[in-house]
Amino acid sequence: MECMSNFDGSALDGHLLKLLLAVLETGSITAAADRLGVTQSAVSHLLDKLRAITGDPLFVKRGRGIVPTARAEALAQPARDMLHQMQLFAQGAEFDPAAWQTELTIAANDFQRDLLLPALAMRLRTAAPGVTLRILPSGAPSAELLRSDACQLVISPRPPDGTDIVQKRLFEDQYRVFYDASVRSAPATEADYLAADHTTVAYEAHRGLDLDRQLLARGVRRRFAVRVPGFAALPAFVRGTALLTTAPSLLARTALAGLASAPVPVVCPAMPMYLIWHVRYQQDAAHRWLRGEVEGVVGPVLTLRCDANRK
Repeated sequence: MECMSNFDGSALDGHLLKLLLAVLETGSITAAADRLGVTQSAVSHLLDKLRAITGDPLFVKRGRGIVPTARAEALAQPARDMLHQMQLFAQGAEFDPAAWQTELTIAANDFQRDLLLPALAMRLRTAAPGVTLRILPSGAPSAELLRSDACQLVISPRPPDGTDIVQKRLFEDQYRVFYDASVRSAPATEADYLAADHTTVAYEAHRGLDLDRQLLARGVRRRFAVRVPGFAALPAFVRGTALLTTAPSLLARTALAGLASAPVPVVCPAMPMYLIWHVRYQQDAAHRWLRGEVEGVVGPVLTLRCDANRK
């Protein structure tokens, strides 16, 4: 391996930075080649060039796979930052969504995913046909999800803490209790509600909805028979049973369509929904446009809810 001092730093380019991140994130030469749309031999050749520039093996064999060296892991964030700066350099002051060629990653759980992102995808296909929309589950999102650039936006009722994290409220929904009307009637009183068995969503072990933390603070405790990892799983456990599930009312349009619903007979907090991003994108023209497109789909969604409630 030639010493890195024999190489001009200008030999480093965006292709090499993308290669480093692809191998780091996939842990595989083959998978990195698939992601980048090149051959394995091309990845190996470029990786040899990057090793020569950095003066480090970057990845070493372990069993049948490879693992990154400490130097490779340390280069990950600088590589992301440089790619971001290259993108800003290429875009310049003017931004034309019709000419944008990129993959956008948004983290959202099934509620907000099914409610908002199909409409966003339609808008992108019209205004920015060169954009591919990739969607990840956000779970209970962490600040690192945005700091690592694993996604460019998060849509969640739970903004992570961090002085470098920016948030904007998109809308607020109210909870309703959903049930199978062929099996049982709606709980009429708080006593009926608390006497029933419930199913709920838990994205992390030992952490339920914010709703239950707030109810518990008032001494109200629900009895759970089933916990599932997302709202989309709730109907399978409610249909044909006497179980209740308490969920945002807008789910009547998506995952919980077909189940009966009624007001929750206990005082419930509202569920806010936020658009969340990292501060490094605050002034980015493309990102500002994308945020505007997400906000643009919210109004029609809420209008449809109001129309449905009037029927």
